[in-house]
Amino acid sequence: MNAPWIAPFPVSRPRRLRRTETLRRLVAETRLHPDCLILPFFVQPGRKRRDPVPSMPGVFRLSIDELLREAEAACAKGVRAALLFGVPPRKDPAAKEAYAPRGIVQRAVRELKRRLPDLLLITDVCLCEYMSHGHCGVVRRRGGEAFVDNDASLDLLAKTALSHAEAGADIVAPSDMMDGRVGRIRAALDEKGFSHIPIMSYAAKYASAFYGPFRDAADSAPQFGDRRSYQMDPPNAEEALREVAADIQEGAEIVMVKPALAYLDVLQRVKATFRRPTAAYAVSGEYAMIKAAASAGWLDEKAVVLETLLAIRRAGADLIITYHAAQAAEWMREAG
Repeated sequence: MNAPWIAPFPVSRPRRLRRTETLRRLVAETRLHPDCLILPFFVQPGRKRRDPVPSMPGVFRLSIDELLREAEAACAKGVRAALLFGVPPRKDPAAKEAYAPRGIVQRAVRELKRRLPDLLLITDVCLCEYMSHGHCGVVRRRGGEAFVDNDASLDLLAKTALSHAEAGADIVAPSDMMDGRVGRIRAALDEKGFSHIPIMSYAAKYASAFYGPFRDAADSAPQFGDRRSYQMDPPNAEEALREVAADIQEGAEIVMVKPALAYLDVLQRVKATFRRPTAAYAVSGEYAMIKAAASAGWLDEKAVVLETLLAIRRAGADLIITYHAAQAAEWMREAG
């Protein structure tokens, strides 16, 4: 029986609002805009270097001069934020290039800020690209077993984040998944006068099969074992909420779910639970799959990219990190 206070209404016909493009846009519940996109870049030493990443068509490892050109072109298309990953000239067991004052990311930040002061620069804070063993922290041995020492890694991560802030980064983004790293980075930044720098934490980063092309691009595949002892186990969603809660308590202003598409349920729960600025990373494997299918003529790249980004937005992402950012921004501007 209907409740007495609910008046009878004529049967609704939602299709009436789908008849034209103008009507559909008028009642759209979720909208895409270039302002929500973040474009990742891989920066390497040298000059006039533009090395293609075979598993990521259209993505390159760039020397700083080439990075400046690419960033300028992306800005012209409507991109307002970039995420920087370093490909250093050398690696060692202490990841010294990660926090060197003239490391590749530090120099790239300074040059980008001189050329494009309005481009928001986010720096990835991790050690895997800089470690000779490819893991995201300091490796110790106990008996015959090698393991990543969580607590010994925290100081190096804090030093790396601080060096990025000193170079001019607008946001630092720890992606290592060490327990306590957000708090240690927050304390280091505050102590040195960078209390105004936000932290975007890779709070729920899963041990995913979708990272393969990225590891080619950043030359960061682990030399032994895998990262399942510190990245999240894919079956777990409640654990993601605990990880996010811990990072917020330690001082993260923005939290992230990575990857995006395979974890839209987690993204939705994180946004609904915490109501904080939330990012999602459409990772290298997601990009590569779309590129491969489009190149074979199986999918319409533009339509699939925009639908995918819309799904990530609809699930709760305020910010989307995507290798399609520049092209997607251009498509959005063309659509008005």
